[in-house]
Amino acid sequence: MGIRKIIHVDMDAFYASVEQRDDLQLRGKPVIVAWKGRRSVVCAASYEARKFGVHSAMPAVRAERLCPEAIFVPPDFTRYRAVSREVREIFKRHTDLIEPPSLDEAYLDVTENKTGLPTATLVARMIRKQIRQELNLSASAGVAPNKFLAKLASDWRKPDGLFVIQPEEVDAFLLPLPVGRLPGVGKVTEERLGKLGARTVGDLRGVDLPVLEERFGRYGVRLYELARGIDESEVVPNRPTQSISVEDTFESDVLLAETEPMIRRLAEKLWEALRKESRIARTVVLKLKTSEFKILTRSYTPTSPPSSCEELTEIALELRERVDLDPRRRYRLVGVGLSNFQEAEKTTRQPALFE
Repeated sequence: MGIRKIIHVDMDAFYASVEQRDDLQLRGKPVIVAWKGRRSVVCAASYEARKFGVHSAMPAVRAERLCPEAIFVPPDFTRYRAVSREVREIFKRHTDLIEPPSLDEAYLDVTENKTGLPTATLVARMIRKQIRQELNLSASAGVAPNKFLAKLASDWRKPDGLFVIQPEEVDAFLLPLPVGRLPGVGKVTEERLGKLGARTVGDLRGVDLPVLEERFGRYGVRLYELARGIDESEVVPNRPTQSISVEDTFESDVLLAETEPMIRRLAEKLWEALRKESRIARTVVLKLKTSEFKILTRSYTPTSPPSSCEELTEIALELRERVDLDPRRRYRLVGVGLSNFQEAEKTTRQPALFE
């Protein structure tokens, strides 16, 4: 297989930028897209708000403390989805190989492009120009030989930037990076790698594959490849989401009645993840694991999809009431999920369905 040309396009502060574009009074001001409230989380923050340390997924009350002058705007996901479709129409002029993991980003394989432009860099430049001229929004782009590197590159000169990693430049770019920049490396994995002496990608490249496999299992193989800039995953268009879920394990096993705070937190996290989907989820799922490792699930499909985080939370808590095991039984894990995804325009009212 020859060298591929992959572009990762990432819209800059997408939801907040759409709000600022459509309301002149918001331009140049710190805008936070979120419902105001004790349990709300930030969906997006304009770059003016980010200067105060505000970022997405942060509790709204904390964002308000960090930036008291911020203007809170309730999210309008119907509008954001419509703008996302307009962005995608621009992509389609250049290639049919488009994979959008969320509303505000997409991978494009332009190894061969429709417009006859000689380089992927020129394609990326043209796409950014068309987004600015036609939609009055800005996008950052990364160009590289694979998806992993293209995503790193798109973040390199945000906002409104373009960064290119040529095949012969991969090592020079990659080796000095901290291992925390690699996908899937959170704080815990970063600490575990640090104990192996791997603080940079260059250090990680010096760790033998058997050692990584022993410590990290299958993910050890992925780390070994990423340290060498290897990513064979293809750009897959129209990859439909089957389900999304979040779960957490309690520090010590708890009674069913004590799970409410965790369910509420997970529902918020799930609602935030749902905002990145272009389709609508119909079915809410609650998952529990007993102290004996028995897994229970309860699900419900309401007449219309949950329209707010509060509604999602209430359904998850109601599903808990359908667990009819001994009330003294203890649980080690709880999860909340969404499934039965449908295109937004195809979602119609259906009778409620208990499973």
